Amino acid sequence: MMRRTAYTVIGVLILCVMLFPVYWMLNASLQPSGNTLTAGFLPLHPTFSGYRRALDEQGGNLVTSMIIAAGTVVLSLAIATPCAYALSQFRSRWVSVGLLAILISQMIPGIVIANALYTAYERIGLLNSIPGLIVANCSSGIPFAILILRSFMLSLPPSLVEAARVDGAGLFRAFVSIVLPISKNSLITAGLFSFLFSWSDFLFALTLTTKGGVRPVTLGIYQYLGTQVQNWNAVMATAVLSAVPAIVLLIAAQKYIAAGAIGGAVK
Repeated sequence: MMRRTAYTVIGVLILCVMLFPVYWMLNASLQPSGNTLTAGFLPLHPTFSGYRRALDEQGGNLVTSMIIAAGTVVLSLAIATPCAYALSQFRSRWVSVGLLAILISQMIPGIVIANALYTAYERIGLLNSIPGLIVANCSSGIPFAILILRSFMLSLPPSLVEAARVDGAGLFRAFVSIVLPISKNSLITAGLFSFLFSWSDFLFALTLTTKGGVRPVTLGIYQYLGTQVQNWNAVMATAVLSAVPAIVLLIAAQKYIAAGAIGGAVK
């Protein structure tokens, strides 16, 4: 009993330490304008002026990030899902080579990909564009989604698709009507991680946008720091607003993430 209580206390202390930056961000966003070092531990006189300023000046950047993240999810799943199904069904030595290539692509530093994309985008006119950032973010989302989806699709009984084929369904019809609905948990998991990759992206946004026309919220916060050092409540309010979509999605999709992540672990 004492050991269990000690573990609980230690766990609570570790949780408090990990969540303290989040609390301080929320606390500072409700303080009057000024340095966060002079802010009180509790917002005894809360004000929402920081949030009003953040929405006025960073609202467009939040919308831009949402569009880019949604586009990344759609494109990543549209490409990764059939690829994962093919890799789970084909029985060939080249499948292992393909999976190795996917794993290696995850190890390439982001700055290398960003520099290569900058050169290509400059030639084809995709710099400072939302489609360009969507494609760039898919370089992280697609390989991860393929690995997640394939691990689940390996556990699908071949008899399900075979029964659909016997009933007259083609390969595409069987894939859409049978495989996709069964893979819902994994699709949600892969889509959520693709969203988080895109939503938190800073490197591609910094490298592939040279003008202010297209500015995700991560880049907006970075550029905000240079001009709002005396208005930290607005900076922290922007950070809180940028964290809300990720928190909401993680809470709403929690059960799907658990099921999708371990879906291919046991056949």
